[in-house]
Amino acid sequence: MRSSGDGAVGGAPGRSLGESGPYPLQRSAAEPSTETVGYRGPTACAAAGITYRQLDYWARTGLVEPSVRPAYGSGTQRLYSFRDVVVLKIVKRFLDTGVALQNIRAAVQHLRERGFADLERMTLMSDGATVYECSSPDEVVDLLQGGQGIFGIAVGVVWRDVDAALSQLHGERIDTGETLIGNNPADELARRRRDRAV
Repeated sequence: MRSSGDGAVGGAPGRSLGESGPYPLQRSAAEPSTETVGYRGPTACAAAGITYRQLDYWARTGLVEPSVRPAYGSGTQRLYSFRDVVVLKIVKRFLDTGVALQNIRAAVQHLRERGFADLERMTLMSDGATVYECSSPDEVVDLLQGGQGIFGIAVGVVWRDVDAALSQLHGERIDTGETLIGNNPADELARRRRDRAV
């Protein structure tokens, strides 16, 4: 169990901070992987449940920056990865529960340092002042018994929520810039036109 609070990030002795790597998602081989798809600001906002103003502020202050493509001035659009959108939704949930922005910033930094490995299996707990990372049910129980955790965010649930939301929205292939149509039934006509054009 690791904690972040008061602007500091700590770790338990002898535990590595994790390694970066792809996330195991249940997608078919025909679908582009999350590593090759980016999402523009409005799409990231819709999936994370935040306003564009929040997104812009968090990017400008370095809280959650787009890892695929930052804005280079007027006319360029930020492009967020799937993982970025998951972090945006986690930040929103923490803000909604009253966690101080400096503690959220420390938690996001801690997740970055871990390389987001095991993110899907992680639970983030907070008492409002400190954010704790729990990677096993035993750690959650220990934290609750110690009276430190008031609420938790099961990151796997956020992960699935974001995945479901993004499957209904448009993405963009990072390598070609091609717009990928979501699974929204209202987009069936656009999908048929695209298939005929190919």
